[in-house]
Amino acid sequence: MKDVILYVHGKGGNAAESGHYKPLFPGREVIGLDYQGATPWEAGAEIREAVEKLKNEYESITLIAVSIGAYFAMNAGIDGMLSKAYFISPIVDMERLIADMMTQAGVTEEELKERGVIRTGFGEDLSWEYLCHVREHPIKWSVPTSILYGNSDNMTSLETIRVFAKQHGAVLTLMENGEHWFHTEEQMRFLDEWIRENEEGVR
Repeated sequence: MKDVILYVHGKGGNAAESGHYKPLFPGREVIGLDYQGATPWEAGAEIREAVEKLKNEYESITLIAVSIGAYFAMNAGIDGMLSKAYFISPIVDMERLIADMMTQAGVTEEELKERGVIRTGFGEDLSWEYLCHVREHPIKWSVPTSILYGNSDNMTSLETIRVFAKQHGAVLTLMENGEHWFHTEEQMRFLDEWIRENEEGVR
């Protein structure tokens, strides 16, 4: 079967990270996407365009998406074009994450609506347009999905990820010493084994 793996990075990442996954999918093409958009509508459009192009060349597309890259992918309207998805530390409840950041920054919803964009002390911009888009576009996702989540993830709670997994029929794997950013030798070894086990399960 002619198939391809599409890697969508998280914030601060890049397409070159896809190189890590090539040994995990021997004989299959692994492509990284360097999207430029910073909003669900911009990045989602870029991801959709990339998937549509790949669909013309490949019979099957597997998605690997990290953190906010997974959220953007779920906003891209690509469900019907994917065979499988691997989500690593995905952002699955953006509205809750924004609410948490507003609380941390001491910003009320009324203030955000009035000012439009507020720069926080921890380097994140809060945007009324972004929040409204998130509320108006709830996640719709029907792709067979495997999720890797670290128990020390500081972006998404275990309860939130479990609710998402249950609602969308996703298979959830927990790493006791995992963080939101999988980067240590131990974490990457766990990640690699997780993918290998999943791939063996579908052969």
